[in-house]
Amino acid sequence: MLLQSLLLGAIQIAVSAGINALLVLFAGGVSGFLNRSPRWVNAQRYLMGSVLGLLALRILNEKKPT
Repeated sequence: MLLQSLLLGAIQIAVSAGINALLVLFAGGVSGFLNRSPRWVNAQRYLMGSVLGLLALRILNEKKPT
C-alpha cells in the first residue's frame, strides 16, 4: 500500500510539472508576441491604467470601520 501511494504521488508530481512547463512556455510565447506589437503595448498600458484607477476609486469610496 505504501509503494502504491508513493507511485501515485510521483505520477501526480510528474504530470503537474509537465503541465506547468507547458503553461510557462505558452505564456512566454504570448508575452513575446504582445511585447513585439506596439498596439498591444499601448492597449495593455491603457487597460492596466484603467484597472488601477478603478481600484483606487473603489478603495477611496470604501467605508472605514468605526
